Amino acid sequence: MRLLAIIPAGGKGTRSGFNLPKQYLKIKGKELIVYTLEVFQKNRSVDEIIIAADPFYFNLLYKLKKKYSISKLNLLVDAGKERQNSVYNGLISLSASENDLILVHDAVRPLLPASVLSNAIKIAKEKGNAIVCIKAKDTLIHSKALVEKYIDRDNVWYVQTPQIFKYSVLKIAMNNAIKDTFNGTDESMLVQRLNHKISIVEGSVFNFKVTSKEDIKFLIKLVSSPHNN
Repeated sequence: MRLLAIIPAGGKGTRSGFNLPKQYLKIKGKELIVYTLEVFQKNRSVDEIIIAADPFYFNLLYKLKKKYSISKLNLLVDAGKERQNSVYNGLISLSASENDLILVHDAVRPLLPASVLSNAIKIAKEKGNAIVCIKAKDTLIHSKALVEKYIDRDNVWYVQTPQIFKYSVLKIAMNNAIKDTFNGTDESMLVQRLNHKISIVEGSVFNFKVTSKEDIKFLIKLVSSPHNN
């Protein structure tokens, strides 16, 4: 059983307010996506890394692979119009067996703790899948402008990545989504449509998705912290 990591990195970064896609912004002299890739490079269970990106950035990614010794990065594929399309492009480009595990992780979640990754892989090997989530802590409301109702947070989770599924299952789920013209926000939503039971693994607040200028400022503070040096 191999573990293959697909990193969708086709986002344009429009919400961050920068001209350059945020995954290529330099944080303390190193591109954001490199922080992400290094997490998987260092994990012994990860066999291969595939990035789905805008071909315009392929040359940069090859340079980063060499500069930072990301030896597990073996394949670059074209990103699709939506995240789901990017993951699918990566999936169909793989040479994988049915029971190989496919791990999908957002390029702009650069601070995934090694322990969270290892635990997710362990659970996926045992149960066939795993998604990383964090428990809701704040009060939740349903509202358009004014408060309409409060939501019980006891059974509410915020879904993160990585998300890990068997190759055969994820491929069926994605093919079904294409057939039904269904666009999910993540892979778990597609697999759940097959009525599969999906295992939850406790995530981390550090594993946040960088989407705004405030997120980038927060990331800079974190990587500049003495604890990270």
